[in-house]
Parts: sequence; structure tokens; C-alpha cells
Amino acid sequence: MSAERVSATLRIAAPAAAIFAIVSDPAGHVRIDGSGMLEAAPDARPVTAVGDTFDMDMDRAPLNDIPGLGKYQVRNTVTRFEPGRLVEWTIGAVDQPPLGHVYGWQLDPVDDETTDVTNYCDWTDIVPALRAANRTWPIVPVEMIEASVARLEQVVTAG
Repeated sequence: MSAERVSATLRIAAPAAAIFAIVSDPAGHVRIDGSGMLEAAPDARPVTAVGDTFDMDMDRAPLNDIPGLGKYQVRNTVTRFEPGRLVEWTIGAVDQPPLGHVYGWQLDPVDDETTDVTNYCDWTDIVPALRAANRTWPIVPVEMIEASVARLEQVVTAG
């Protein structure tokens, strides 16, 4: 793991298709985020292709990592999509250019009933203006990524 990428992987006792149905649904991100940062995904529908967008209401206050940044809304755009295996998105849309960091869920089936699930945030391509302003803080702390994967396992195994 590089200094500009945080990730966590967990082997979950469930088929990749069942897990993908959750991680490709932005509304599901609310249920599986362990930090309390993601509050709602209003009117979100499952994503099905690169270019799909979804909005999320965020609250950074529970993380207590960026003073003064509390509630806000972000538009997200799917940048990579591989059915049953990977969904990745960046903050930004046509009317809001991407900042350069991406979030994603990658699924690697071990067998028919077990999947290695990786959640990540990568900001290696953060826009030069933010990098020049030394705004390369961990966009998402590793503790949030770890909590999200653990919460996903709870959601999946609870049925």
C-alpha cells in the first residue's frame, strides 16, 4: 500500500454476485460505511456503467480530521465498472470536475461461496492545484476503509 492509497481486504463467506449487488448500489454504501461519514444517498439507484452518477450527503465531523468540514453533498461519477467484480468512482461530474481521488470496491472470488473484498481510496492522481497547496491529506483514513469492509461483512452475512 502506497502512502497515497489506503485499502483493506477481507475474505467474506458469500458469493461475489451477492456482494456486488450491495457495493454497486450507492444506497448500500450508506449501510456499509462504518464511520458515520456517509449519511444518505438520496434517490440513488444501482450503478450499471462508467459515467453513472450519484449524489451523497456527507458528514466529515464524525471523523474529526478536517477542522470545520461538517456536512456537505458530493456528486460521484463511476470511472471503472466490471460487472460482478469492480466498481470505482470519483468525486466530480460534468458540472463539477473530478478532484483526482477515487474510491472503489474490488471483488476477487476465491470459490463459489467465498470472496476476497477490497475497499480502497486512492489519491495518487489528485489535481495539481490541491497537491501544490499541500492538500494531500489522507482523503479517507484507513480506519474508515477498514470499518467499511467489516460493516460490509456484517451486512452480507446478516442476509
